[in-house]
Amino acid sequence: MMKLVSAAIVISAFAAPVFAAEAIEGTWKRPNGTLIQYSGTGDKYCGTVLNNEYKGKSIGCMSGKGGDYKGTVNKLDEGKTYSGKAHVEGGTLTLSGCALGGLICKSEKLTKQ
Repeated sequence: MMKLVSAAIVISAFAAPVFAAEAIEGTWKRPNGTLIQYSGTGDKYCGTVLNNEYKGKSIGCMSGKGGDYKGTVNKLDEGKTYSGKAHVEGGTLTLSGCALGGLICKSEKLTKQ
């Protein structure tokens, strides 16, 4: 019985990273080189531009956990806010801004820094 319990502990220790929630928190790099910092508390995370033309500006806030988030995305060059969603998988954040109730979305992949 003790061997069975020990085996279960070892297996769960190796399986834990697979099931761990992938957080949006951290610094992400857009394809154009702009760095975005997502930080927050609870399940609300807001993104701030760290460099380039829009340094210090908010790109919106997201709520969620486990790798999937929903909220707003600010398109700074247009001065518009869109409904947004984000998905974190490994070192990639897929960030989407959507219009017309989600019928039209544009996505961009950011890399964890």
